[in-house]
Amino acid sequence: MTDALERAEILFGRSRISYVVRRSARRSTVSISIDPDVGVLLAAPAHANGERLEQLVRAKAPWILAHMKGRAELPAARQFVSGETFLYLGRQYRLRVARSAGVGGVGLRGAWLSVDSHSGGNIRDLLVTWYRQHAEARLGDRVEAWSARLKMASPKLTIREQRRRWGSWASDGTMRLNWRIIQAPASLVDYVVAHELVHGRYADHSPAFWAALGRVMPDYDARRGQLRKLGPRLSW
Repeated sequence: MTDALERAEILFGRSRISYVVRRSARRSTVSISIDPDVGVLLAAPAHANGERLEQLVRAKAPWILAHMKGRAELPAARQFVSGETFLYLGRQYRLRVARSAGVGGVGLRGAWLSVDSHSGGNIRDLLVTWYRQHAEARLGDRVEAWSARLKMASPKLTIREQRRRWGSWASDGTMRLNWRIIQAPASLVDYVVAHELVHGRYADHSPAFWAALGRVMPDYDARRGQLRKLGPRLSW
């Protein structure tokens, strides 16, 4: 069962603090943190009182504002409605939603990312399914290409939804990639693929790791910086 999400905000002096509440029956206490994906996050028990949660945010407001100060402004929460923008391979598309009585479908049509959803269909779920399918096809091709360039066998690839990583390398030799990276330009997709493949030889980020990556991708540091800036836009 997926944890419930709620969005709310308070005014603290002249500052507006938006926050997300993630409720879970597995929790018995409330915690507050600054999440890179959603901003201010309260993890709370399923039946936690909303007013008490608001009081906690107010009590922690100085701490929240201090930790948010100097951070890049977090993008507004993505809305799954016509007119919202989404990225695919670095190009920006406008979402166009049409609801029908048939089976839902997603496709690129000119400058539009069109979603045809049956009545009551979940637009985000349809989009995630579409992105994952395209990630499986395109990322697989890039893994094969970079494996050949690195003179190593192509690993088994799985596409995951990871909150804090673009990819990882398992001890059994399986390479995991986050479907969200397919939103980024091809140069950044290649950075993530090559980065994870080099982890097949070097487990940590040692000087030897970066030297090996630099031999096949001399501009990796610039690509890494670009991905850090773009990353928040790819999380929804």
